[in-house]
Parts: sequence; C-alpha cells; structure tokens
Amino acid sequence: MLELYHSPISTCSQKVRLILAEKKIEWKSHAVKLATGEHLTEAYRKLNPNGVVPTLVHDGDPIVDSSVINEYLDDVFPDHPVRPGEPKALARMRAWRQYIDEVATPAIRVPSFNAFFVPIWQSMSDDEFFAYTEKLPLRKHFYRKMGRDGFGEADMDEALDKLGQTLDRMEDALAEGPWLMGQRYTIADASITPTIVRMEDAGLAGMWTNHPGVAAWYLRIQDRPNFSVAYMPGSRDISPSC
Repeated sequence: MLELYHSPISTCSQKVRLILAEKKIEWKSHAVKLATGEHLTEAYRKLNPNGVVPTLVHDGDPIVDSSVINEYLDDVFPDHPVRPGEPKALARMRAWRQYIDEVATPAIRVPSFNAFFVPIWQSMSDDEFFAYTEKLPLRKHFYRKMGRDGFGEADMDEALDKLGQTLDRMEDALAEGPWLMGQRYTIADASITPTIVRMEDAGLAGMWTNHPGVAAWYLRIQDRPNFSVAYMPGSRDISPSC
C-alpha cells in the first residue's frame, strides 16, 4: 500500500502528486496541516526526521524527499514511465531536476513564504518566533533570516532573478519540443510545474510574457489529466489557514 503524507499547498507535495497521477498509481492521503505544526510533531518526525512534506510510505517504509520519491515511484512502478530510458537523456533529465531543486525551488520560497507564513509570525512575539524556529530540523536559520516580517527587497530581487533565469532556460529547451526533454513529458516537467503555478498565484505570470514557449508549455501542462488530479481543492490557496 502507498500512503502519502502531504499538504495541498506544498510545492514539493504537488510535484509528487503530479507523478502519482501521471503514472495512474493509487494512494492513500494523509493531509498534514502546516499552519498548526503537524509536520513537527513527534509522530510525524518518526516518519520524516526532516520535519517537511511530503513523505511517501510504501508497505510501512517511509521514503523522503520529493525528488527521491518521484524516481522511486518510477523504479517500483514501471508502467507509464516518466524518465527516459537512454542513459544520456536520463542524465540530462536529472540535470534539469537538480537545477530546479537548487535554483527554482528555493527561489519561489521567498514570495511563497512571505505570503503564507508572515501573517502567522506577525501574530507571535520575538520569543515565540524564536521558539518556533528551534523546532525546525532543516530550516531554522532560513526562517530566522526571513524573520517575522518576511524577506526584504534584496532577497526578493535575488529570487526574481533566479526565477527569470529559470524561464530563460526553459524557453531555450522548449525550442526542441513541447516538453523540457523534447517529445516526452518527464519528471523534469513535473518538478518545475509547481514553481510556475506558484508564480502565477503570486502575481508573477507577467515574467513569462516574453517567453512564448513557456506560456504554451504551461497551457499544455494545465491540459494534462494529472494536473487537475494533483491540484486538489485548496492547493492554490496560499493563505495562513491552510
């Protein structure tokens, strides 16, 4: 049995749900409420010591990290593959996935966290905020850098620059076909989809006005059956009640 501990609004959860839907895999949902700290409870951290979502549990064994989960799913459930079979093409896909994990995903956290977490933290005292960050296994210093008032102008400018670079690279790649790897939808497309969706929801869709390839790709992405499955109700509501 497959179980997924996830949050509707989590971009990393979204990319795993995209692959589960693409591969037509059935799974049991465990929604984790981030606003109340369910991801930091002792019970959840027994599954995922990083205290983040998602976590996939397969026959009782937890698999963590969204990129690892997606490759694991393709290893264990080979039907409807989402990776190229040829080694060089697979390496290029993994290079895309790594770039997305290291550049685009951290960059979109800046506008996302300002929208989602700042309204929560502004109701805290400095001591309460410090105590909250002490519970975070991975991102304590990241959250403290942001602070109770959110990221400032310099951090936002850096994030937007990295997102712009991502769009440029996507535009170049999409000149070779409808998907990032050419003629075939892969994990690379699923990995970047939540970033583009979150950009739109954060009012940043104008950034691809001059990227017609990206704009056309995004329309194709939204037309795929896995999109409506992965983006369940509440997935695009980045409010602190989620």
